[in-house]
Amino acid sequence: MNHLKIDKSQVARRFAQAGQSYVEHAIVQKKIAQHLFDLIGQYCPELFGGYLAEVFEIGCGSGNLSHLLLKNMQIDHLILNDLYPEIQQHFQTYSKIDYLIGDIEQLEFPQHLDLITSSSALQWVQNLAAILQKTFHSLNTESYFCFSTFGQQNLQEIKALTGQGLDYLSLEHLQDKLQNNGFEILHLSEQITALNFQHPKQVLQHLKATGVTATASNFRWTKQSLQNFYQDYQQFLFSDESGQMLYPLTYHPIYCIARRMP
Repeated sequence: MNHLKIDKSQVARRFAQAGQSYVEHAIVQKKIAQHLFDLIGQYCPELFGGYLAEVFEIGCGSGNLSHLLLKNMQIDHLILNDLYPEIQQHFQTYSKIDYLIGDIEQLEFPQHLDLITSSSALQWVQNLAAILQKTFHSLNTESYFCFSTFGQQNLQEIKALTGQGLDYLSLEHLQDKLQNNGFEILHLSEQITALNFQHPKQVLQHLKATGVTATASNFRWTKQSLQNFYQDYQQFLFSDESGQMLYPLTYHPIYCIARRMP
């Protein structure tokens, strides 16, 4: 399998361009953030009762998860990371926020953290073990690392037709990496969910609007390749209960609640 070299500047540009449309179209990412937030409440209830001095979020985007944390937790200082400074527009009503803008793989993490979170972002990371080491060393003992990422069936239709896509980790692989880097796993689960569209063109519009087309640096659509894509997408066509013919796009979120071991 050819490993994809990710151009982070291009990823940043695509997400920045998606900006407002992301908020509107990222239905799946919003649900994922909500589910992750619910899991944090279930497995780390003490985070809601007390006062959190330092919280760090990796890849905050438009703030699907950040806003839930800010509304429901008493956070003294929230540090938000993303690739591009435009994300700051989503948090103008809050004080107590600092930004760490740039590629998380190149940045020094803040220290003495009570919680590190990330929703729908870590799949872009190329050396996850290095991120886990930095996470471990920047968390206070017995503090939490709560995140969602994507598994191997994510956007499988696109990968099947274009050969383009990220190299996602399996649940087992993720579990090993976490345990090898000093984390106790309190919860690890996965879901397979699909968004359904009436035409393959809408599938591509959805991907563009959510910035996830940022994987292929050398891939350009032509009139012919678009026609081929629409034609080939027919193989995934299915009929729902009401008999409507639909085109699915698969999402494969993975959720993890982990704690830094002493």
